[in-house]
Amino acid sequence: MAKKQEWVEESVGLNKKDRIIKQIVYNLILILVCVAVLYPVVWVVKMALTPNELASVGGSWSMVTLDNFSHVIFKTNQNGDYLFFHQLWNSVIVSAITTVIGVLLACTAAYGFARLKFVGREMGLNAFLVTQMFPGVVMMIPLYIILGKLGLTDNVLGLVLVYSVSALPFCVWNLKGYFDTIPKELEEAAIVDGASRFKIFWTVVLPLARPAIAITALFSFMTAWNEFILAATFMNNEINYTLPVALKQYVGAQSVEYGYFAAGAILVSIPIMALFFALQKNLVGGLTAGSVKG
Repeated sequence: MAKKQEWVEESVGLNKKDRIIKQIVYNLILILVCVAVLYPVVWVVKMALTPNELASVGGSWSMVTLDNFSHVIFKTNQNGDYLFFHQLWNSVIVSAITTVIGVLLACTAAYGFARLKFVGREMGLNAFLVTQMFPGVVMMIPLYIILGKLGLTDNVLGLVLVYSVSALPFCVWNLKGYFDTIPKELEEAAIVDGASRFKIFWTVVLPLARPAIAITALFSFMTAWNEFILAATFMNNEINYTLPVALKQYVGAQSVEYGYFAAGAILVSIPIMALFFALQKNLVGGLTAGSVKG
């Protein structure tokens, strides 16, 4: 009996040691992953805080300065306009309007595809998928010609229209998948109570789909906020640039102003990071639940 008890105690001790060793190994792996992910971020921050003329060769933390941020924020054109604030306003307006339009159109379209049976339903869904197979650059020339005929080149409204259309296929499919997971019995109960189709959509479906709507809104905002190629093509006046296009000015054919570029990159990233933190509770649910059914 005593031998059996000793064997049990030894087994428990070995299992405890194995768990501790595994935990240490997992922690070391996580630390290495965190270092690999955070190192580029720390590097960019260091470059942004280093004088611009020394940023390309390194420098040290003892030479910390905010001159790069000051240069980016208070840079002016020939008319004395502060370009950064105009470009920030352009990015905010384009991204916000694109998000509102994209979410409104995607919600109604996705609900129709998820709940209504009509001719061409499958063809419409497949058409959305086909449009996602081609990069946006392929449509650049036709879009430029269309916007030119409409007089919307070098115009914020032109970018809003282009970005709204570009983000719509993903948004529709993401929301359609989420609407499929909502039990139809809830809508049928509302119909029995005399609710109209619009009232059901507005008071029953949309509140339940908030996680998917949040991730859809975030995707639309990020698409408009980070897009560079189309904005650089359609915008000619420096004061009408969005922030990604403005950052490109610090990258020349012969040299790169690393300090200014790093400071600008940090400033451009702040709104996106703030949105991620604000919507983080809905991100996992919105991304995973929409993929359960299609």
